[in-house]
Amino acid sequence: MNGPALFDMHCHLDFAPDAQAAARALAACGMGALSVTVTPRGYVRAAELLAPCDAVRVGLGLHPWWIADGSCGERDVALFERLAADERFIGEVGLDFAGDRAAAREAQVAAFERVARACAGGGKVLSIHAVRAAGEVLDVLERAGTLAENACIFHWFSGTSDELQRALRAGCFCSVNPRMLAAKRGRAYAQAVPAERLLLETDAPSEAGEPYDPAAEAARLAALLETLATLRRTPVDALAARIAETSRALLFPA
Repeated sequence: MNGPALFDMHCHLDFAPDAQAAARALAACGMGALSVTVTPRGYVRAAELLAPCDAVRVGLGLHPWWIADGSCGERDVALFERLAADERFIGEVGLDFAGDRAAAREAQVAAFERVARACAGGGKVLSIHAVRAAGEVLDVLERAGTLAENACIFHWFSGTSDELQRALRAGCFCSVNPRMLAAKRGRAYAQAVPAERLLLETDAPSEAGEPYDPAAEAARLAALLETLATLRRTPVDALAARIAETSRALLFPA
């Protein structure tokens, strides 16, 4: 992964019909990626499938949606805890209190507390989902000591401005996708994040069975860089190099 490159810091390659082919095509496009999963069992399958793909790192996930709807329970949380001891990349994890999922707030927080404690030893990269829950996510991470010696990435940040500043003060990163920039608040947040904490993502594919077209996604990320550079009033080459350097250090440390 030498030289300038694009990095998709939050995607779901295991949702693609042929994840291995998608990963190979992604590498051929000069991209690197953090492919997150949504359940620990899904992680085990994805990690084995994508192990030959040097350009991709796979995250151990326990998505709050799967906790909220009961698809993941005690056995899954316990499996996450066992696996997390040996895994560097974690995601997608977090909390989601939007709509009907707010009814499962207690179960989500209990599970995420255990996730956070399992990651508290340091040396990990976490991709975090926080919808109407950024403050609670930060509370849990602080209580567990997870913010220390880990790289915590808020994927598609949608909390309040105060919560964003709190996350940045805590040393967190923020990954931005094109849909985030469709909203005025998202554009403002993308301007507020320091360049050294800014990352790119596609969040694609969005569901199981949906294809992942690396060439198309690379073009989307390149366009996203152009938009970000315009918003931030900075040369696109300099911003691209800064984001690539940060991404490379997180995924492929020397």
